[in-house]
Amino acid sequence: MPRRDFLRKSMLVAVPAIGVASGIPRALGAVMAGNMPALAASATAVYEPPVRARGGATVNVRTWGAAGDGARDDTTSFQSAIDALPAAGGTVHVPAGDYVIDPTRNVRLRSNMHLELAEGAILRAKRNDQERAYVLMVYKVSNVEISGGRIIGDRDNHLGTTGEWGHGIMVRGSTAVTIRDLHVSKCWGDGISIGGAMVTNAPTIPCNDVVIANIVSTGNRRQGMTIGCATNVKVYDSEFSATRGIAPECGIDVEPDANDARITSTVHIENCLIRGNAGNGLLLYKRVKGVTVKRCIVEHNGGHGILTIGPEGGYIALNTIRHNHLVGLMLGANTYNYQVSGNTFRNNNTRLHGVNTTVVNPLVSMTGIVEGNKGNGAHVAKVSTATDIRVTTNHFAK
Repeated sequence: MPRRDFLRKSMLVAVPAIGVASGIPRALGAVMAGNMPALAASATAVYEPPVRARGGATVNVRTWGAAGDGARDDTTSFQSAIDALPAAGGTVHVPAGDYVIDPTRNVRLRSNMHLELAEGAILRAKRNDQERAYVLMVYKVSNVEISGGRIIGDRDNHLGTTGEWGHGIMVRGSTAVTIRDLHVSKCWGDGISIGGAMVTNAPTIPCNDVVIANIVSTGNRRQGMTIGCATNVKVYDSEFSATRGIAPECGIDVEPDANDARITSTVHIENCLIRGNAGNGLLLYKRVKGVTVKRCIVEHNGGHGILTIGPEGGYIALNTIRHNHLVGLMLGANTYNYQVSGNTFRNNNTRLHGVNTTVVNPLVSMTGIVEGNKGNGAHVAKVSTATDIRVTTNHFAK
């Protein structure tokens, strides 16, 4: 399906029903019905993700023995198809079917390739008891594209009780990666995890130039998506929802992988729906520089809508931030050089007054920070160690 038609169709099913109990929303059922992303602002021009360089060869996983019957383990067949590509790379096509993938072995993508999942293609994680297991692994490669279909994790029937790293897609130390038009759900850890590749006695290799476009990541256990040690990450036209199970339980968590010299820099998140997560909608944590959050809807999250702790140089603009259990935007400890402009805040801090679906007062323009406000409708707050914070005209309502 052409990309714009795909997006237009997705807008027709973009508004799932929300149920809220005790200020924290239940998991969202409607977004699980198919790989139909819920776009935040349909009037915004659709972002066209880059096509990565690759050769012209095409191979089919069925040719290499994949059954797609929902029962047989197809991991070896997928890997054989990928390995069969010529040196110049190419496309591995996955027809419609239900393919069981063993995440303890995972499918490892190579450089200069496109993993093309047809509509109706499902990669289903095989039950396992491991703390670390990934359906797809993108490790120290370049020019990789993943598109279409669905990935379904094993959180509903996982055999173990510990760990938080059972990811749908693991991207480590890779460059020029595009993930688009994909639905990922029910993972034991994150739907998607982006970060650095550790090297013995050498600096960690960060990811660079990673694009996420038109994906749904929903119902996962730890995060909808983690952006760790990486530079130049773009996230457009996507949904991150209903994360619940093990902390931090965020829609998107932007933070480096460990407490050392690694950093995350230059991240752009636009036109996304971040909704119904048990933790914060969006967390920007410590050694993070240059994050823009723009034209997103951040709503019905069990923590803050957006929480910043220690990031530097950010821009939060033109978002709708509403019905979050804590403050809509909390500028936390050591946040530095942030601008907050043109956002609409409504009915946040619902832990104190519940969800108010009727707007009693019209939206008004306000300038400044509602510093330390814990009362009805607290929207923006900061701590004393958050410095060089510029809050211009935003719109606030109960």
